[in-house]
Amino acid sequence: MLDIFITPFSGNVFMLQALVAGALVSIACAIAGTFVILRGLAFIGDAIGHGVLPGIALAILFGFHGIIGAALSAVFMIGGITLITQKSRLSSDTAIGLLFVGMLSLGVVIVSRSSSFSGDLTRILFGEILGITLSDILLQLFATIVIAVTALICARPFLLLSFDPEQAEVAGFSVRLFHNIMLFMVALTIIVSFQTVGTLLVFGLLIAPSGAGALLARRVQAMMIWSAIFGILSMYLGLLISYHFNLAAGASIILVAVSIFFIVFIIQNLQQRSTATAGG
Repeated sequence: MLDIFITPFSGNVFMLQALVAGALVSIACAIAGTFVILRGLAFIGDAIGHGVLPGIALAILFGFHGIIGAALSAVFMIGGITLITQKSRLSSDTAIGLLFVGMLSLGVVIVSRSSSFSGDLTRILFGEILGITLSDILLQLFATIVIAVTALICARPFLLLSFDPEQAEVAGFSVRLFHNIMLFMVALTIIVSFQTVGTLLVFGLLIAPSGAGALLARRVQAMMIWSAIFGILSMYLGLLISYHFNLAAGASIILVAVSIFFIVFIIQNLQQRSTATAGG
């Protein structure tokens, strides 16, 4: 009976490497996703996740690694959002929306003009988790360490920004500086993670486990731990389901992550209702 849960990974190096890479992605997304939830950055996370498409497409077209293109697109988007917000009366949501649709449309135009993108487009959008190599794992490990160290060093200003930006200014922290650092941390998470679950699905992994963690935890550290646990569990179960039922791995992982969120949500609401009933 246990073979159903163990053999797919112990007897298949591709599945094992996918699980290891997925666990690292889950940890990175748990750290960044916690601040995305607390700071209300879900829209910009989604925008960056989709907005990196033209950079990836151009990088592949000219023979460079997709991560280079994704990084340039992310920097362009964050810089553009900051510039529009500072130099006009438009809100940040408007700036994000403009660059979101603009970059996504540009990516679709680039892809549509080249017949060589059919296989690459699927990999960009939905990831290639079963094609993960050792070098990909090492890159993900390095990125995860950078994200963790950034969150650790900037823990206090990040927390103040999430709950009371004015208090952050009073404490001597630059709101603009640490907001941008937070955005770049989120962008780095998306840039590296797109190889695993793709640009369309990385947003789900960034939000769903962290959302479930937010329902259970009252402290930021506990929220990150719960998020990482839910993310790794989603990776394991998603890969297992895709293996046994011959389904798309990336989509299966995200569906499991979203399902876990709703299970936690339902259980928590049932517990609150029973507590209220008992108290009444």
